[in-house]
Amino acid sequence: MSSFQSTILSSLQTSLEAQKELLKANARLDHAVQNSKANGLPPIAVAPAQGAFLSILCQMLNAQNVLEIGTLGGYSTIWFAESSPDVKVTSIEYNPKHREVAIQNTQGQSLTNVDIRLGAALDVLPKLAEEGTIFDFVFIDADWEHQKDYFDWAVKLTRKGGCIYVDNAVRQITESDVSDPLRMALIEHVKANQQVNATLIPTLSTHKAADIELVDGFVVAIVK
Repeated sequence: MSSFQSTILSSLQTSLEAQKELLKANARLDHAVQNSKANGLPPIAVAPAQGAFLSILCQMLNAQNVLEIGTLGGYSTIWFAESSPDVKVTSIEYNPKHREVAIQNTQGQSLTNVDIRLGAALDVLPKLAEEGTIFDFVFIDADWEHQKDYFDWAVKLTRKGGCIYVDNAVRQITESDVSDPLRMALIEHVKANQQVNATLIPTLSTHKAADIELVDGFVVAIVK
């Protein structure tokens, strides 16, 4: 291992230790992790520190309506639902089993401000538009193939001054072949959108072995 890799690994460990110090015990989140694992869901939910960051963003925005594209087991959904007593969370999940587990982890744990809708996001999003719902915060954590479409719908459904957060943006780029002309497609798509101001924030990943993957990142945009 090179000195550079050793330094990065040491920094990662220090960061994780500091993150744990700031996290508070949460029985509902612990139950979601355990129940999702017991039901065979993949361990790809957001990290606890990222969940806390998402919650803080919602509090900064005084978010009353949050949209989540990609529920999985509802771990991030819980962070959103607990961000304020006045918030309503609408989450979209394509997989029926994942949705059922997410319902167990949210509504089954006395969270009454969560609505988990079953279906392909590109089918559900137009229905939300027809309902006239406007969101303060949109979290996109779903299949990469349709990220540009999800982003466009997020812009349509988010109020001016609202926030759009696209997870795993860096990982998707680094895991694509360098010759793939679409590897930077989302970044270029966001850049070309005149309705948002956006940037990309790098993060240290905690989901895979550190010697395999160190850096991920998310796109965050504000609707003008």
